[in-house]
Amino acid sequence: MTVDLFGISLNGWMLLFIAWGLPLTYYRSRFRKIVYQTGHWSINFKPLFGLELRGLFGNLFPDNPEYIKMRNFYRFYLLVYFTLFAIYQI
Repeated sequence: MTVDLFGISLNGWMLLFIAWGLPLTYYRSRFRKIVYQTGHWSINFKPLFGLELRGLFGNLFPDNPEYIKMRNFYRFYLLVYFTLFAIYQI
């Protein structure tokens, strides 16, 4: 039995979440490297969230165009992810 939600089957939603979620690790890694000002790969595994959240919702480096561009893109990416999840939950 297939459940349709907005014309998309349950398997379709799962594929949509996987397809949209796979690049999340790459984008988050890039954003964290800018925020914590490091190029080391271990930043991906450290549970530091305070500065990351301030960087996402605030403006840590107003003179850094790379940070601003990545922050705005990451905000958009997470907004789409949240929107997909909200539509799925309805």
